[in-house]
Amino acid sequence: MSTAFWSTSDTKVGPFTAVVAGDGAVLASGWTADVTELTSLISPALAPATLTERRDLGPVTTAVRRYHAGDLDVTADIEVRQRSGAFREHAWDMLRKVPAGSPVSYAEYATLTGNPAAVRAAASACARNAAALFVPCHRVIRTGGAPGNFRWGTDTKRWLLNHEQTA
Repeated sequence: MSTAFWSTSDTKVGPFTAVVAGDGAVLASGWTADVTELTSLISPALAPATLTERRDLGPVTTAVRRYHAGDLDVTADIEVRQRSGAFREHAWDMLRKVPAGSPVSYAEYATLTGNPAAVRAAASACARNAAALFVPCHRVIRTGGAPGNFRWGTDTKRWLLNHEQTA
């Protein structure tokens, strides 16, 4: 049986909640105050037996605050743990390499995964990403520059993209 911890922080773009494993790895995160929206995204293989609220999640909470204050690279050092198929896990790893302020199109993202024809699979990896911000799916946009879909809303995605261009 495993225990995970969660905390919600106020940010410039709304409440942000993170769920972390006992060792501090992010299991799920996003711009919501409802932890159940996140726990449903965690792979069954990683689902904690118990979930406990904490005021502060240490390095994760610090990274969330610093990112929203303009330190855009701070989330790269936070461990993330997600499980899925081989392509999706690789796609999430590649997404963590997309630099802040340099969004890529879904086609460019597919190319980064090593499979340029896998545009739909790359888009699916974004849609199934449980660890928003730490795996920055908001940095993938439509060809032509439109933001595209985002689990936490297009207004949040626009704010994040603008924040990364101007911080």
